[in-house]
Amino acid sequence: MRAHPVPDAAVTPRRAPLGLPALDRTAVMGVVNVTPDSFSDGGRWFDADTAIAHGRALAAQGADILDVGGESTRPGAERVPEDEELRRVLPVVRQLAADGAVVSVDTMRARVAEEAVRAGARVVNDVSGGLADPDMVQAVAALEVPFVVMHWRGWSADMYRRAVYSDVVAEVADELRERIHAVVGQGLAPERLIVDPGLGFAKTPEHNWALLAALPELTALGVPLLVAASRKGFLGRLLTDDEGERRSPEGRDAATHALTALAARDGAWAVRVHDVPASADAVRVMAAVHTHARPERAASTTPSAPSTPTRTGAAE
Repeated sequence: MRAHPVPDAAVTPRRAPLGLPALDRTAVMGVVNVTPDSFSDGGRWFDADTAIAHGRALAAQGADILDVGGESTRPGAERVPEDEELRRVLPVVRQLAADGAVVSVDTMRARVAEEAVRAGARVVNDVSGGLADPDMVQAVAALEVPFVVMHWRGWSADMYRRAVYSDVVAEVADELRERIHAVVGQGLAPERLIVDPGLGFAKTPEHNWALLAALPELTALGVPLLVAASRKGFLGRLLTDDEGERRSPEGRDAATHALTALAARDGAWAVRVHDVPASADAVRVMAAVHTHARPERAASTTPSAPSTPTRTGAAE
């Protein structure tokens, strides 16, 4: 794959996208799954009232953003009808936004994004990076909210067939660059962009670890970076017991918090987690470390931030 020039960025990677509060640290995005089949919580928050209560609890524990989703994207998951996704997410988004929370909607559908933003959502988080619905990018551009563009190679039902890379870091970076240029070319304001390397999506455990080891290369794309490793299967595979049994999703939280600290160290704008308190502590600890670093040391370890592509740019 031909290398693309690194896009320019009007924001540093850790700085908030336009429309979101500026923080002096990595943000914590708390997960609110309104699904019966999530890999991470088994549908514990499926009905609206329990999902709202869960979102409120995450906010009280230190979540800066609440990411509400009504469609599972676990490996092998099948799609739910659009009306059912709307039925699941809109009451939760509406109430949490009314409470004053910064709400993100986790969806691959333009209509769901539009309705959720009307209900109070302030971010659209699309695991397909705008590829699943041809109307998504222009819809989000018109909504004028931040947009998470995740690295995506295909649907959850068969994504592991697509987990073929010769150099996963270089290829994911190049494919994200292509999406950055494509969505900006469709009218999305560059300062509203966020990228996500898509850990676990068309990636083997080895691919995930390689990407985590190379986060400074991804923050060097010049776009705020969201890292979503929480409770994912590659952590369960790492944390096997003496009998070879993989750690349960909830048993992966300590490992998730370790990755939160690493992501914050390497310049991530935000981490997406199921269990908030320890990650909220971790980003504050890392911010204190950065604050007290010697200037010459900080300069040598902080990713540089090039400028953002113009809105007229196209994928090259």
